[in-house]
Amino acid sequence: MLPRQNSVYSASHGFQPEEIKEKLSAFPGGSVDLLKQEESGLAVLTINNPSRMNAFSGSMMVELEERVAQLETWTQGKGLIVRGASGTFCSGSDLNAVRAISNPQDGMKMCMFMQDALTRLLRLPLVSVALVEGRALGGGAELTTACDFRLVTRDSVIQFVHKHMGLVPGWGGAARLVHIVGGRHALRLLGGALKVDPELGLQMGLADGLLEEVPDAGGAERDAALRQAEDWLSSYTKGPAQVVQATKRAVVSGRELPLTEALRAEKEVFGTVWGGPANLRALASKTKHK
Repeated sequence: MLPRQNSVYSASHGFQPEEIKEKLSAFPGGSVDLLKQEESGLAVLTINNPSRMNAFSGSMMVELEERVAQLETWTQGKGLIVRGASGTFCSGSDLNAVRAISNPQDGMKMCMFMQDALTRLLRLPLVSVALVEGRALGGGAELTTACDFRLVTRDSVIQFVHKHMGLVPGWGGAARLVHIVGGRHALRLLGGALKVDPELGLQMGLADGLLEEVPDAGGAERDAALRQAEDWLSSYTKGPAQVVQATKRAVVSGRELPLTEALRAEKEVFGTVWGGPANLRALASKTKHK
């Protein structure tokens, strides 16, 4: 089975999250905002630092982990939309924070912290979608891969610019990208730092849908994109939260575990819904073929 808290690292790996949190918190700016809609079971996570194209400050990295922790315990949650504020997605990490922890030791600690947070984001028992408006660059591109799906607008660009910075992805984006688009396309995107527009994204399988263009209306336009994303996501979040979460857990096990372990994990998840309220209601109403 997957670790109970869905973490990648532990103290045995030299992972001391409180230590790196203290270092990161010394570089404030922006916020990571979470709005949970209890009635629908949908949540919106907003990367909010518009003056820096929604780049992650150190304190925002800490807030991201805290928001993920809140979602891990949301028993009635079913879906999550990750987006950026003010019409752009995210431009990665704030260079001020990066320069301040540029020594290899702190860099590795930040790498482990963000890998852990984004892996836990992907392993949430919620169906997640990245709503990519404007640019998703570097760590922002990596963030899109930590969601189950990606919806893009016509003005969107996803670009893994790490090569231009003399780097490779450090937040788990390379490993996740290979799972999404395959090794050949991943090498093209990382090695060529290609700008992925909606057409290329759909062609490669990096994007799962193109949102309809809405006449420019400032904030109303952005609200329209969010509404479209909510409508799109609702197709996968209909029904009781327990069933939606069980479905996501079964998929996570199948995606990450060897077959024998995945089958055992699926059995355990199956046992949580077999004979449950939703199952009994469906049997009583004979809804299987509807």
